Amino acid sequence: MKLYTSVGPNPRVVNVFAAELGMSLDQETIDIMAGENRQAAYKEINPGAQSPALMLDDGSVVSEITAICEYLAELSGGSSLIGLTPEARVVTRMWGRRIDLGIVEPLANGFRSSEGAPMFKDRMRIIPHAADDLKAMAQDKIQWLDGLIAGREYVCGDDFTLADIMLGVFLEFGAQVGQPIDSNNANIVAWYERIKVRPSFAG
Repeated sequence: MKLYTSVGPNPRVVNVFAAELGMSLDQETIDIMAGENRQAAYKEINPGAQSPALMLDDGSVVSEITAICEYLAELSGGSSLIGLTPEARVVTRMWGRRIDLGIVEPLANGFRSSEGAPMFKDRMRIIPHAADDLKAMAQDKIQWLDGLIAGREYVCGDDFTLADIMLGVFLEFGAQVGQPIDSNNANIVAWYERIKVRPSFAG
């Protein structure tokens, strides 16, 4: 296998997940700042022109972070990061989907349409007039989640999962691009303090 990686939160999700599994991946870095991911050579590997992408041993390529992480977990014989029972897996997938749609997408698109516009304006459709609303949508969902995780160790309950990794990485990214965690979200702040010291995040 080979992981095509780069700077940015999406590859970081996969790398944190692999570190939690204790898995070392052969990696090739793609220079997305220079637009290498938009060139023909990389688009032959991943037509979506996104990072990361995982080339499997049979030469096929998968490029969505949830799919990649679930595949790595399966290779490891299953993991509590996804869930060891059908009930645990469905809860992890539910929360992962909620975080992806409600927080990750508006947070990232708010950045792309504002601070990130110089990089992204010629690469994809951005909506500068919606940037503030997109950022606000992400904050609304973070506040919503803050109320739901009261008394929980992690997003899904007692087990640290992919949902925690996705949320943690993108909140980390948000803080770097002008979308910090609102200190009024005390449960999210406490949760983030717990996960950011894990070796997988610190590495």
